[in-house]
Amino acid sequence: MLVRAIDREVLDLLLEMGRSSFPDEYIVMLGMEKGVINVTYPIPGTTVSQDSANIFMDMIPLGMRIAGTAHSHPNGCLSPSDADLATFSQSGQCHIIVGAPFDETSWRCYGRDGKIKSLEVIS
Repeated sequence: MLVRAIDREVLDLLLEMGRSSFPDEYIVMLGMEKGVINVTYPIPGTTVSQDSANIFMDMIPLGMRIAGTAHSHPNGCLSPSDADLATFSQSGQCHIIVGAPFDETSWRCYGRDGKIKSLEVIS
């Protein structure tokens, strides 16, 4: 099923996680139901620092409906790095980057190919 939207509460959570983890990055997997991102999944073994966040795909439990990933860029840059693009290509169809100042306008969604993807925010 195609991802078409993100639940407002999940987006607010992603932005809050960015504020809370600052100055470090964070990364989580995103789950969906009926085309709407509605849950975040922290994955065991994830490592984070001020410069990177690494998730180990082999630690993702089987059977999860993975929509993609979400992670933060504490420096505010919303463009994906080469490492981000490699992660995007491994799992899911929707990858969100949130950046400082972690407000309503400081996030973007990308497809597996690294191109900006439109994502509706719904309540």
